[in-house]
Amino acid sequence: MAVVTGNLGFPRIGAHRELKFALEQFWSGNSETKQLQTTACELRKLHWRMQADSGIDQIPSNDFSLYDHVLDTAVLVGAVPARYGHQPDGVDLTTYFAMARGNDSAPAMEMTKWFDTNYHYIVPEFEAGMDFRVASHKPVEEFLEAKALGLMTRPVLLGPVSFVLLGKDRSQRLDRGAIVKALLEVYCELLKDLEHAGAVWVQIDEPCLGLDLAEFDLALFGKAYEQLVGCAPGLKLLLATYFSGLRQNLGRALSLPVAGVHLDLVRAPDQLLPALTEAPANLTVSLGLVDGRGIWRTDLDRAFKQARDAIGRLGPDRVQIAPSCSLLHVPVDLDGESHLDPHVRNWLAFAKQKLAEVKLLARAVTDPSPEVMEQFRENGRVLAERRSDSRVYEPAVRQRVAAITHEMFSRPSVFDVRTSKQSCVTPLPLLPITTIGSFPQTREVRQARAAYRSGRLPETQYEDLLRNQIKHTIRIQEEIGLDVLVHGEFERNDMVEYFGEQLKGFLFTSNGWVQSYGSRCVKPPILFGDVSRPRPMTVAWARYAQSLTRLPVKGMLTGPVTMLEWSFVRDDLTPADTCFQIALALRDEVKDLEAAGIRVIQVDEPALREGLPLRKSDRLEYLQWAVDAFRLATAGAKDETQIHTHMCYSEFQVILEAVKRMDADVISIEAARSEMELLDEFAEKDYPNSIGPGVYDVHSPRVPSSEEVETLVNKALRVFRRDRLWINPDCGLKTRGWEEVRLALTNIVAATRRVRDNPQAER
Repeated sequence: MAVVTGNLGFPRIGAHRELKFALEQFWSGNSETKQLQTTACELRKLHWRMQADSGIDQIPSNDFSLYDHVLDTAVLVGAVPARYGHQPDGVDLTTYFAMARGNDSAPAMEMTKWFDTNYHYIVPEFEAGMDFRVASHKPVEEFLEAKALGLMTRPVLLGPVSFVLLGKDRSQRLDRGAIVKALLEVYCELLKDLEHAGAVWVQIDEPCLGLDLAEFDLALFGKAYEQLVGCAPGLKLLLATYFSGLRQNLGRALSLPVAGVHLDLVRAPDQLLPALTEAPANLTVSLGLVDGRGIWRTDLDRAFKQARDAIGRLGPDRVQIAPSCSLLHVPVDLDGESHLDPHVRNWLAFAKQKLAEVKLLARAVTDPSPEVMEQFRENGRVLAERRSDSRVYEPAVRQRVAAITHEMFSRPSVFDVRTSKQSCVTPLPLLPITTIGSFPQTREVRQARAAYRSGRLPETQYEDLLRNQIKHTIRIQEEIGLDVLVHGEFERNDMVEYFGEQLKGFLFTSNGWVQSYGSRCVKPPILFGDVSRPRPMTVAWARYAQSLTRLPVKGMLTGPVTMLEWSFVRDDLTPADTCFQIALALRDEVKDLEAAGIRVIQVDEPALREGLPLRKSDRLEYLQWAVDAFRLATAGAKDETQIHTHMCYSEFQVILEAVKRMDADVISIEAARSEMELLDEFAEKDYPNSIGPGVYDVHSPRVPSSEEVETLVNKALRVFRRDRLWINPDCGLKTRGWEEVRLALTNIVAATRRVRDNPQAER
């Protein structure tokens, strides 16, 4: 009997970012709803066919989204906050995108990281009196859409318990159990509709089962699935878990009355044996054997052994083979990367190639033909070649890491001493105003960069254009009235890729795009070898920008943890060792910026929280080396040099002690969407250094009025002293237009000046 193959989800954006461009055309008013939906339909059809052609038996549907699958779930069950208006007939696209991006009358819903990935989800909001109901028929419609193509798919739903646990109770008075109970009626109706439409399997994602859960929350799963399984007895439910091992929750998950359970055996291979031992009779176990988040070839021999062990205990009819999680987190197809060194390219596997690995594993365990075994032998040869390649190992880098001393992790003086010296060298007003780093990257800039990279634009002309952009941006900041300026980062395509291109140990794809949020896509570098810095990376542009103004200009660097987390990282060296290699390269850059006269240097670490292990027992070790890496990169700076860091969309309560230990002179954070709620956590932990809470949500096209900004600044002053508070947007301004940026910054300056002149606005 052949083993069934499955897939948990597929990238939505398209191999060439077709969805991104369709969304942005729609948002700009240059296309109609029909055109956007046509592009979406074409992508779904293409991706379903690709999976079918790869030999996947259980192909997902409803894994596609125009913005975010968690937002889709909120719309699906009618969890629409009241500020977007009553939606009796379902949510139209205007309201849908307003929930994600805000509009003139209502701010966007909060956004945060999807577990420990760089994907961002829209945080569900729960309010008293919400009318939960089946408010969208998207899961059924997309199932029928695939069925019309001759494909029987497995619809994917975010499970009701994880949906609630990932959400936010705006009133802080609602009972999670009551919300889950109310939602179960909606899910039941939806499952009945899917059964009526002809679905056989439905995948219900419950990634929160991989977290440390209170007994009350854990008990919600039992109550929920007892009800759900009885709603549509003709359906088979596959409970999907990923990103973590189930550990103490394993028994509870296996005891739920579902037809199957999916396990992430890449993140937690040790859970297979207890799962096979405890699995009740007739339970199907889906084996996540192919890494859904990395881009390296699978070790087929290792995966084959796990699959064989499972089949030996359960039989082939109770085993499925699949990726560890949705392939949302990897690029679509390696076939478009012909420019890569063929040897290195042979080490890689993107979504399409991972599906082929899944199919090959399924064939190997049931029909180990000579052709299949030869592919296994070839896999072993490629893995051995990668381990022995001289480009992977650089002795000088390893020796430098081994020579790190304890003193290299600490600044010369404590914060109070440093800030006194900095105020003499770089005097600033109270409530200094700055931005996070980037300014709008116009079509002109992007086209010039593309022309330069392709050889159609000479380097001298390209650099002249960049200098003009920097000069223009410096003048605008001076005119508006900012206190600490930035050069705008026009030379940078991406905050990680730009640095990776100048460091040894990284390589780059042409179309290796993955979705970060909405239409925002990133092309993570591939970190394949030891990291070193051949030459300065940012000094020339920072020096030029500083020569244009008497005001301080920040040097802008991406921190070592973020470089690590936002790359596809090698799997043959510990993350800590790799991060320390990057930190040493950045340490050299900080010293060179200082030598060039730059007195304010920002080292961004937005991914520090993202890298936090999902289990509490694993976090201490990570936070130790992650913070040490930041300190290693920055502690070589003199007292007079002000070190900033930026962190956005982080749940700070679990990392705040580590953030304090980073000892940055100034930290800027996202705070506008939460209306400064995050500051309470900093105050409770007695955060000792300066802080810049964001007052402008740059991920929304909505420009806040100066009165709104003033309200946020005054809220911040109730928590922090004036001499410890900075004013800034939430994040960089790269994706915004110049008109809205000018207006937003003008409003920020006007509001801040009013607060400066108001002595009553004190803590």
